[in-house]
Amino acid sequence: MHNIHSADADSAQNLTHHLADEEETIKFGEKLATCLHSGLTIHLFGNLGAGKTTLTRGILHGLGYSHVVKSPTYNLVEIYKISGLYLYHFDFYRFNDYSEWEEAGFRDYFNSDSICLVEWPEKAGDLLPRADLQCFLNMLDPGRNIEIRSGTETGKQCLIRWNTEKNT
Repeated sequence: MHNIHSADADSAQNLTHHLADEEETIKFGEKLATCLHSGLTIHLFGNLGAGKTTLTRGILHGLGYSHVVKSPTYNLVEIYKISGLYLYHFDFYRFNDYSEWEEAGFRDYFNSDSICLVEWPEKAGDLLPRADLQCFLNMLDPGRNIEIRSGTETGKQCLIRWNTEKNT
């Protein structure tokens, strides 16, 4: 079930979807990739095992990346170059203090030429750029739900594009 709802033209768009298993999560990520473009910041929220890295794997596959997608938990960031696009997959789970983000020198990664996917963004406090899209993954029995909220006009346009493509 897909839902996109908006109270009026100025409010943020939201998308919710049930994902039955890992395969559906990957397929959802592949479809989501069709709405993404450089310059986006995407925050991924959810408990351990909720599917944040699995969703990222689907997004990368949807963008044409065919190699192994690793969780960046220990490296903090995995870098993927796909047809001139840089996708940075961050995982701040191990951060103990907001200043660790600043000290790691990640600020320059967030630019108009890249897509930044951030797991555990709350661990960097308000130092991160505002998310264009926020993805909330909640585990269920069985499967999981994903809710995507737009945080900027650019994010809203991504979800409008999703809705338009879904209905064509």
